[in-house]
Amino acid sequence: MEGLTDPIMRDVLTSVGSFDWCVTEFIRVTDTVLPDHVYHTYCPELKTNGKTAAGTPVHVQFLGNNPEMLAANAVRAVELGAPAIDMNFGCPAKTVNRHRGGSVLLDEPDVVYELVKAVRAAVPVHIPVSAKMRLGYLDRNFTLENAHAIEDAGAAWVTVHARTKADGYTPPAFWDLLQPIREAIKINVIANGEIWTNSDAKQCQLESGCEDLMIGRGAVTTPDLTQCIRQNTNEPLLMWNDLLGLQIRFLNGSYKKEMNMVGRYKQWLGMMSKHYPEAKQLWDEVKRVKPLDEIIEKLKAQI
Repeated sequence: MEGLTDPIMRDVLTSVGSFDWCVTEFIRVTDTVLPDHVYHTYCPELKTNGKTAAGTPVHVQFLGNNPEMLAANAVRAVELGAPAIDMNFGCPAKTVNRHRGGSVLLDEPDVVYELVKAVRAAVPVHIPVSAKMRLGYLDRNFTLENAHAIEDAGAAWVTVHARTKADGYTPPAFWDLLQPIREAIKINVIANGEIWTNSDAKQCQLESGCEDLMIGRGAVTTPDLTQCIRQNTNEPLLMWNDLLGLQIRFLNGSYKKEMNMVGRYKQWLGMMSKHYPEAKQLWDEVKRVKPLDEIIEKLKAQI
């Protein structure tokens, strides 16, 4: 999720959530092997054995259409400590699709196959290679073809966002359409899309037949969502006071520019306001505040 699950957010969420692993924002690959500092910017966890401070493995995700360069960059990421490589065929962003990346490639299953195959062949056998896809680009004509392409290329599993690019992020997610994919291929299918609550998670598992779930925006909006799912409760496990400490931890993270950190925090606070009335009240108080220290003091005053 570009611009949402950066290293600071991963640190915060994995400190309270119960994730088997998490994935970086996608790293764009064009016609060169990227310098090491790019990997360390997207995935500083490479310097700590490929794990967050909480011990959660971080998989490095790539986006591109050049098999040789994707393979070469995957090799370098593994050399730097990446525990797994994920490939993005799900991004619906117009700019990305216009440059023949992300979900637009779902109209070309043969290309999807070649890209996954190139990466799988390049990295050591013990390093998992996976892929993220949607049901399709503008339609669902190639849903099963893409799933088979990913499996046949050697991927260990596939995560499927239960909408096409044309559907965007507009509800609903068509969880039931994951069932034919799961029945058609032998590798694990991980369900994704519109999972905001424990009830959503259970319904997604029921309709899709998938046991495993990928949680995206839901985990950012409700930081203890994974714990709620594992404990099968719709009641929040973290109170607002618990979340205040997380927000301070977030704001004390490393960011190049103060204004960018403030903007990221306000984005997160706006998302949390969907589930926490206190977040909406705090949003009204800080929406015009620009100094980082002033926002932190407002948070400390509520503890």
